[in-house]
Parts: sequence; structure tokens; C-alpha cells
Amino acid sequence: MKLVKSLMLGSAAGLVVMSGAQAADLPVKAKAVEYVKVCSLYGAGFYYIPGTDTCIKIGGYLRAEIDANTNSTSGTNFNGAGGAANRFTNAYTWRGRSAINMDTRTATEYGVVRTFALTTFSWTTDTYAGASSAAGSTVYSSIGGTAAPGNASSGAGGSGGVGVQFAYLQFAGFTIGRAISEFSSPWQNYPANNVDLLVGSASAVVGVNQFTYTGQFGNGVSAAISLQDPSSNFQAGVNNLSATGASFYGSSDYAGTYAPDIIGTATVDQAWGYFKFSVAAHDNHAAYYGLTEDTGHPGDRWGWAAQGALQIKNIPTGPGDDIKLQAVYTDGATRFNINEEASQFGSAGIYGSTSVPGAYESIGFGTAPDTVFAKGTQQYLIQTWGMNAGFNHNWDPYWSSGLYGAYATVHYGSGAKTLVCNTPGIGFYSQLAANGGGMTVCNPNYSISQVGVVTRWTPVKNLTFSGDLNWSHIDQQFTGTITSSSASIGKPSGIYELKSQSNVTMLLRAQRDF
Repeated sequence: MKLVKSLMLGSAAGLVVMSGAQAADLPVKAKAVEYVKVCSLYGAGFYYIPGTDTCIKIGGYLRAEIDANTNSTSGTNFNGAGGAANRFTNAYTWRGRSAINMDTRTATEYGVVRTFALTTFSWTTDTYAGASSAAGSTVYSSIGGTAAPGNASSGAGGSGGVGVQFAYLQFAGFTIGRAISEFSSPWQNYPANNVDLLVGSASAVVGVNQFTYTGQFGNGVSAAISLQDPSSNFQAGVNNLSATGASFYGSSDYAGTYAPDIIGTATVDQAWGYFKFSVAAHDNHAAYYGLTEDTGHPGDRWGWAAQGALQIKNIPTGPGDDIKLQAVYTDGATRFNINEEASQFGSAGIYGSTSVPGAYESIGFGTAPDTVFAKGTQQYLIQTWGMNAGFNHNWDPYWSSGLYGAYATVHYGSGAKTLVCNTPGIGFYSQLAANGGGMTVCNPNYSISQVGVVTRWTPVKNLTFSGDLNWSHIDQQFTGTITSSSASIGKPSGIYELKSQSNVTMLLRAQRDF
């Protein structure tokens, strides 16, 4: 019996061991895989982030472009090496750019929480300019500091660059971070164009830091109040004519940041079109008259701006056609008109031919700061007004064109004009004929006119080839001649005729959006 019992227990133990081994070899049931799900709450392209109730959309674009007859991308030759009209003026400037944006949205009991970021990666070549003289002879190089033609390098020349254009949070009516200025229209300074150079509106396509609250009243009606940082895109200059080594218009002389721009808007966005009215208050906070604080300083002067923007949709010329126009007035807040993207017109110096005997060439001047001042004076505000407009037409599903124009004028009041023209030792005083110079009329007022046309071909969805032809003109009010030089761009010291100037540029672009 003992033998039988032992055999039975041994067999049972063996069966248990074998069963355990076999069980270990059986496949274990896999955990459920969380597949990415489409999020239809916020339009096409959104997906749920696995394991969350947050929706995300990734997009962007890739762009290649050539800008003909300019030293800047999407700009024109109205200052610096571009305005020199010599061997430092580019026949073309080439750029490649990629951009990635990320849009996330989460539904909450307070409404949708949204974050948005847009980052760009750019490579720009052919940014040539003159350098300083060395060992008694002038040595020229690219802006980046590398002698031509080996200037395809990153650095000061802007050849390679990373930009954070937008990075903002929206929640319960608030927008916090870097976004389009609340003052601007949604199309900024692009009523029908590709080029970044139209005056007549506020524009900061790279965004501006802000704290904004928007109230929605239904039926497309809203209003907003915003505080925004002026230092990156909305300071045109507080020019100190007494600054050491200052040019004819002085040197910009800002103190530290002190007060944000204060902006209020009212908007109507409906099926017929879009209308927005914007106002802004802008503090001009200057530093000292001299190099040290004991030289004193002018008091702050607040400037302001007002803008109206209108879009008319569904016009009789065809489906998708529209008309966009906007007009703006500024007083001590110039960048809300001659905006950051068109800043070359706010400090213009463009050379051309002349027929005046004894003159080397001609030059057109124009500078548009927020204020000017000199030692012992207050800041004098500079006034501007401007407008731009565009008509967009779709010829068929593949071809479209836009016709656009812009205008802005800059006005120096009597106090500002006296400082610039009639104050001994500063400004243009020594250039006046009454003081031995050749200038017969000193008038710093000027205007800018622009006209252009763009045609686009979209052979497949989100792939567009375009050509944008633009004519720009500066109508300056000085007459006579001026003694000037600019060795950094190859201009010798000599007599130059004061004359209005024009420029024509073309932008050729290929862009793929995704």
C-alpha cells in the first residue's frame, strides 16, 4: 500500500509540474491598443492624443523663393546696400524656409483651452554689404562677415535662422503669449500680395507678446482689450538729434521698457464680410540727452493710432473674390502705419542718377520715427496716415490674381521741423543754402506710394507657384543738394542731388502647405 500511495503522490506532483510548465507556455492576452482617433470637434486634421481628451493638429509649409532686384526677402531696395544702386545691390536674394505649427485644443467646463505655436527655419543667401576700412584700404565682405562669394553661413548675415513666430495660449476669452497684434486686421499688410512691404496698416507677421481679453456678443460681433509689448515690432524710434555722432535725423535713444501699448478693438465678422476698428495708445520713453543721467532727459510723450479695416466678400466678379482695404492715422505711433515689415520706408536712403552739374549722384531721404528731440527740449510727435487695398480674383480653380496698392505720408509738425532743419549744430542746418550748404528747401515730410500685381497657379491642392511684381516710390520734399557720404556701401564723400526715387522688385515663390 505504501508503494502504491507513493506512486500516486509522485504522479500527481508530476502532473502539477507539467501543468504549470504548459500554462507558462500559453499566450497571454495582450492589452488593448490605443489607436489614434480622429477628432472632429475642431475641423479637419485634428486627432486625439492617445490616452487624453486633447486634440492636436500638426501642419506647416515649405517655401522656396527668389526676390529679384533687392537685398532683402519680400522687401525692396530703399536703404542700406540695396538702396546704393551699385555693385553691393543684389540682382537677387534667395531663401528657403520650412515652418512647423502645432495646434492643441481641449474642451473644458470653461470652454476650449487652446495652445498654438509656429516655428520657422530659414536659410537666406546673397546678403552682401560693405565692411569698414582696414590698413588704409577699404575691405568689403558680406553682412555675415565672410568674404564674397563664400557667404553661405549662419550668423549676423541672417543666412541661417530659427524663428518663433507664434507661441500663445487661449482660455476663457484670454489670449496670452506671442500672437498677431490685436490692433491688426487678420490679413495684416497682405490685402492681395505676397511681399512684406506694404505701408498703410499695422503688421507684425512674426507676432507680438500680449495679454488680451476678447468678449463675444453673438452674430459675429466681438470686442477686445489688449496690452502688448512694443519693443519688438512697434517702436519706430525716439530720435535724439543731440546724440554723439548722430546722423541728420539723430539716433534713436530709447530708455528701458516702461509701459505696454494699450489697444482696444471692435469687430464684426459675418457672411457679407469683415469690419474691424482699432485704437492704440503708445508710450514714447526716451533715455538721456547725453551719455550720462546727469545730462537730463525729456518727459514721456504718449502717442496714439486708429485704424479701420474692411473686407467685402461674395462680390459679383466670381466665387471667392474679395476686396480688402484699410486706413490708419498715427500721432507718435508710427509703426502702426509704416509697420515692421515695411520698415525700410521708415529709414529710407535710396540713390539714383542725376543731371545736376557737379553732383555725383542723387539721393532720396525719408525717416519716420515716433518722436524727435534735442538737448533741453521735449519730444515732438511725428504724424502719419496711410492706407492699402487689394482686389483678389479667381480665374478658375487653378489660377488667381491680385491687384494691390498702398500709400502713406509722414508729417513733421513745426516744432519737429525746426529741430531737424533750423537748429544750429544738429540736423540739416549746415546743409541749408543760408548756411553755406546747397539745400534750398529743408522739409522732412515725405510720402510712399506702392502698386503691384500677383498671379498664382495652384496645380494641385496646397501647392502654389506665384509671381509678385511691385513698384515703390518715395516722394521726398527736400530740394537742392547735400554733402554726404556712406563708405560702408561704397558711396564717396561728395555732392548729391536731393531727388525722389523709385524701385521695382519681383518675388517668385513656390510653396507647399500641409
